[in-house]
Amino acid sequence: MKAFVIYQAGGPDRLKLEERPIPEWKEGWVLIKVKAFGLNRSEYFTRIGESPTVKFPRVLGIECTGEVVESGGIFVKGQKVMAIMGGMGRQFDGSYAEYTLVPKDNVFPFESKLPWETLGALPEMLQTTNGSLFQGLEIDRAKNILIRGGTSSIGLCALAIAKNYGLEVISTSRSESKVKFLKDFGSDFVVIDDGMLETKVKEIYPEGCDRALELIGTTVLKDTLKCLRRGGIACMTGILGGEWEFNSFQPMGDIPTAVKLTSYSGEAADITAEEMQKYISLVEQKKLKVSIGKVFPFEELVDAHRLMDANKANGKIVIKLSE
Repeated sequence: MKAFVIYQAGGPDRLKLEERPIPEWKEGWVLIKVKAFGLNRSEYFTRIGESPTVKFPRVLGIECTGEVVESGGIFVKGQKVMAIMGGMGRQFDGSYAEYTLVPKDNVFPFESKLPWETLGALPEMLQTTNGSLFQGLEIDRAKNILIRGGTSSIGLCALAIAKNYGLEVISTSRSESKVKFLKDFGSDFVVIDDGMLETKVKEIYPEGCDRALELIGTTVLKDTLKCLRRGGIACMTGILGGEWEFNSFQPMGDIPTAVKLTSYSGEAADITAEEMQKYISLVEQKKLKVSIGKVFPFEELVDAHRLMDANKANGKIVIKLSE
């Protein structure tokens, strides 16, 4: 099979296309013929050397969609499946290949007539967004939400699910040119993010918003907390700002009174096959919008990483393998 292998941390060119043996099936695992997969920021951080537990050489890729080749009877051969996380592309080789071997607990069977390039955008995006909104933010008790990092793939998926759930949404972008795009996608309000959102948000909700999904990270998190009302919740899920840590953090000063701060970096166990199928069906019925930034053929994975580095995708970057 063909696979992209990384031997040393660095830029997109560190990903090398090679011929490798197809993984040998083993008990409790599922061998999948990969049809499509999305790119993820965690793969970017691994590629540049900021995932210290990942040992090179490694085939990256924490998600995929495809068909079952062998599962020891757990699934039917040829059945459509999605696979996410559980060490995929980190502790063992992942989806940047024509075949991948994944633990059965991280594999979700599904039915759909959607094209593979659409299905390839969904697994990690749905799992992360679902966990962030319902476990991290408890949106069932909210009426509105601020999504900071609104044009990212998770930001757009969160917008779609939140609107489907009946919430008002404020999305952010650093660029005036993205305002119409976000409004057309369904956002009720779009604010330009210059690093200081509190005043802008409170012009919309004077007491502050109910919930805030933080996708930029520590570079703006203190300001995001100020955008919330008493009893509001902020969930940090992304670090698009590129910084993992605060230079200083004073909880009594930086967390407003009665505002709650949580985070989400969950696993495959946080979503069921039934929940995944529900979301896939909503996409198929055009009741849940998905934004795909660009689809690349497998051989152009390096160019896809360059686009991810540039932060100009406006949605999920998907890699589609040849039929």
